[in-house]
Amino acid sequence: MFTGIVTAVGTVADTRAEAGGRELVITAPFRGVAPGESIAVDGACLTVTRRARGGFAVHVIRTSLDRTKFGTIRPGHRVNLERALRVGDRLGGHLVQGHVDGVGTITRIADRADARLVEIRAPAAIARICLPLGSITVDGVSLTVNALPGRRIVQVALIPYTLHHTTLGDRRRGDTVHLEGDTIGKYVAALMARAPEGI
Repeated sequence: MFTGIVTAVGTVADTRAEAGGRELVITAPFRGVAPGESIAVDGACLTVTRRARGGFAVHVIRTSLDRTKFGTIRPGHRVNLERALRVGDRLGGHLVQGHVDGVGTITRIADRADARLVEIRAPAAIARICLPLGSITVDGVSLTVNALPGRRIVQVALIPYTLHHTTLGDRRRGDTVHLEGDTIGKYVAALMARAPEGI
């Protein structure tokens, strides 16, 4: 479980095909990373397979490659990182599972006063559970839905701190981003869809 509060930005140092999936080696400032621990990489919960010089390695399985952009990233790509939540930690963002629900595409960026408005075309299943002032995770960052300006378009507002301390400040129109819909919204939508079956 995560909170969507990014604690470091890492860099993909190496990537290669491995056992049907892909290994990523990521440099990070974390201390004491241990094989077997979970780290959210751009919002995707991945398991550390080994320590690496200045960071760690993870294996991205085929099913994760199918629903993320990890199959196309190359060395030098910067990623948002968050280590798993510990009991007693502050929940500064929202409950994030680290399960990428789909990939969205940035369609518009506009600076307004002290915020940057970013509009993202989201897969239908994610857009359906978004509501103004609700939560969404974008590349691992916990954000508030600012508005829903169009069909399947989700608008978020990025404050200066987020722009400087995550990779979202680098994003441009046409870029793709990992999206995770609000956990509670997903459960409500799933239960409502099953209600006619009497389950």
